[in-house]
Amino acid sequence: MLVERYAPLVWSICRRHQLGADAEDISQIVWTQLLDHLDHLDKIRDPASLPGWLATTTRRECLRLLGPAHGPLEDGYVMDAEAVPDEQARMAEEELLAAERHAALREAFRELPTCGQRLVLLLIEDPPVPYAEISARLGIPVGSIGPARSAAWAPGRSDGL
Repeated sequence: MLVERYAPLVWSICRRHQLGADAEDISQIVWTQLLDHLDHLDKIRDPASLPGWLATTTRRECLRLLGPAHGPLEDGYVMDAEAVPDEQARMAEEELLAAERHAALREAFRELPTCGQRLVLLLIEDPPVPYAEISARLGIPVGSIGPARSAAWAPGRSDGL
């Protein structure tokens, strides 16, 4: 349950540090450290501190992997949940919420029919694709694009576009 809830936070921090394949190693290190800390429950007294602790630990491990060129780390320094500054805890909570929103958005997108996915991808391209080009690519009238976009996100919609 903890891993399921907070994994998006850990992964988002790894992505921000552009770790690619090393992100899995960092994730395992972070969760192992959490297990080690659970043996000493007094270090994580307040459950609300957990996101901050995870964010701090993940950032520290990312920087350790990237090496000294990305910032100094104090050897042997272990931050417990109580030592996480309020600002870092707030940022961690914001990162967690953003990661959860992105996960929900990706899940909703996967549930769209293929034609709905294609439409949404065309509508969010940067620079914007003109409706005439979207119409030509998808084979739908220009006047149907707005209603089709709305229908793609309608709850319970099962008939595609």
